[in-house]
This record gives sequence, structure tokens and C-alpha cells, in this order.
Amino acid sequence: MNLFETMEHSSPTLPERYKNRSTKELETIIWNVKKTMGARLFLPGHHYQKDEVIQFADVRGDSLKLAQLSATQHEAEAIVFCGVHFMAETADILTREDQHVYLPDMRAGCSMADMANLTQTEKAWKKLKAKFNDTILPLTYVNSTAAIKAFVGKHGGATVTSSNAAGMIEWALSQKERIMFLPDQHLGRNTAYDLGIPLKQMAVWDPIREELLHEVPVEEVKVILWKGHCSVHENFTVSNVKQVRKDYPDMNIIVHPECSRDVVSLSDYAGSTNYIISQIENAAPGSAWAIGTEMNLVNRIIHEHPEQHIISLNPRMCPCLTMNRIDLPHLAWSLESLAEEKPQNLIKVDPEIATDAKKALERMLARA
Repeated sequence: MNLFETMEHSSPTLPERYKNRSTKELETIIWNVKKTMGARLFLPGHHYQKDEVIQFADVRGDSLKLAQLSATQHEAEAIVFCGVHFMAETADILTREDQHVYLPDMRAGCSMADMANLTQTEKAWKKLKAKFNDTILPLTYVNSTAAIKAFVGKHGGATVTSSNAAGMIEWALSQKERIMFLPDQHLGRNTAYDLGIPLKQMAVWDPIREELLHEVPVEEVKVILWKGHCSVHENFTVSNVKQVRKDYPDMNIIVHPECSRDVVSLSDYAGSTNYIISQIENAAPGSAWAIGTEMNLVNRIIHEHPEQHIISLNPRMCPCLTMNRIDLPHLAWSLESLAEEKPQNLIKVDPEIATDAKKALERMLARA
């Protein structure tokens, strides 16, 4: 096994008996296991999870918050992470050795995280170092694999979240002349632009063509953006913004910074998932909002805030497909397997990877 590969204990596919049970039967299994295991079980749920799953979460939040909270559950022996693969990896990195993290369905991945693998990143780093010498510091969005976090940690860099990306980019540029930002080009571009860095000083590294795309002389490049994106947030378009402006002239448009620069620039507000939730919670009754983020969350916000007029910025948006892999049958299977002491889908990051990845995380947390 490659040093920078995550070690997974794979499991058989979902047994047929869970596919044929009613919603009530599956919910009863989950509630019973939660009651029986008590504090020995911790079930974090990401904001983008389905309502049928999020109802069982001990806490809901973004990926880093959930991983950090998992590490504070001192009585928890098992952490069943209702999110996607890289989130469960981060929870495993931050929790104790005697705690175990499980993912109800191993198919719950992240297309953005998969857009930067270690082989591509090492090739890119070698070529960029040859071009820029020792003037680059790598940063990675927490929406990345443990292997990429480890690469960044090993080379003196740090992780960032959508909430603290501005502060972390400022820190990185105080250390080196330029940065390489993985794997989401849109978060990197939007954050750097807000910090006053001109778009022309941002280059894009294409990992498929192994080519740096830039408009200015290469020595003027300050930010090297990895050519990656969120498949959900990239589906919010300028046309969506124009349609909302036409149909609802007084409506506020608020989007996640994983949206494209064009969409963010035309919106009224842009910020992290927690920022979006907070803005809606603190908004005046009767205010109107078009939200550009994942559909499960948008629908939940609509349900929880009937006093406001809320719509999705893209009315034809679908929920995140990989987040939706976690469903009642898989969650019931995961918990019942734990109760029977036959756990499935253990997420275990190689210790050496975990050590370097933790360096990247700790550099960020030290500046939080």
C-alpha cells in the first residue's frame, strides 16, 4: 500500500434485509441502538445530510466542526459519521487511537476532494518548485483527502475552511511569496480577490494537462489555484442570478464561496455554510432570500424559517449525490452492526499520513 493511501476496512454491500424494511422499522432500529449505547456512541451529522438522517444526529455542523466535536466526546467508543469520506478521515485523525470512526456507506465520497490526488499533487509541486523555487506554500481546503492534507502538512502548509480561508491565506503569504491552493479553485479565487489580489495575478494549475495557465509574467503570479471545483456549487450560474433579479427585485442573494467568481460577484452576500445559516437566522421576518448552496440544507432552512420568503438560487438544483448515499437503511445497518459487535466500514488513516495531516490541521487551529 502506498504510504499516502487511507487504510479502509471495506465491508460487504448493504444486506437485503435492510432494503426491504419500512421507514418505521429502520427508525426503530436506530433509536434503539442509540438508547442502548448511550454516550459510547456519537453520531455527528453534516448540514447537507437528508432530513431522514439528520434527525438522529447528536450534533449538526460543517465538516471540521463535527470532527473537532468528535474529539471532545471522551466517552464515545464509536463515531458514526453522517457525512462523506474525507470528513470521517479528519475525525479519525483528531480522535484518540482507542476511538473508532465509521462511515455508513463507503460510496459517500466527494467529487471535489477526488479532483486532487497525491500523484498529481507531487508532480505539480515538483514542476512548480522548479519554476518558483522555494517561494510557494501549499494550502488545502479541509474538503480534501487525508493524503492531500498530509502532503500540505509535510511541506509547511495548512488547511483552511470556508470561514477562515482569508486569514489563512494572509498567514501563508506572510510566510512565502505565493501560495498553491487545493483543491477548490473557486474558494481560493474568491477569497484571494476579497483580500485585494487581482485576478490576473492568479494562475490555474491544470493537473490533467500538467500545465500552469497564467495571464501575467510568471514571476507576478501570487496565487496558484488547483483546477478543481464543487460539482454542486458550480451549478449555480449567472443566469440563475439574473432570473432571481428579474422575478424578485427585492430578494437578497446569498451564496457559498465555492460558487464561481461571476456568481459571487453578482450576489449580495457570500460566506460559509455557518455564515449562510446565521444570516437567515438573524434576518428580519418577511425578508426574502435566494440561497446558493446544497439543496438538502436549503430545504431545511425553508422549513425552519416560514416567517421568511426563501428559495433556492437554482430551482432545478439536486441535493449532493454523494452526501445522499447516507440513508436510513445504511445508517440502521451501521448501528445494528455496532450493537452486534460486527462493525462495518471502519475509517482508519495510516498513522504516518495522520501525523503529517494533523500538522496541517494544527497550523490552522493555532490561528483560529
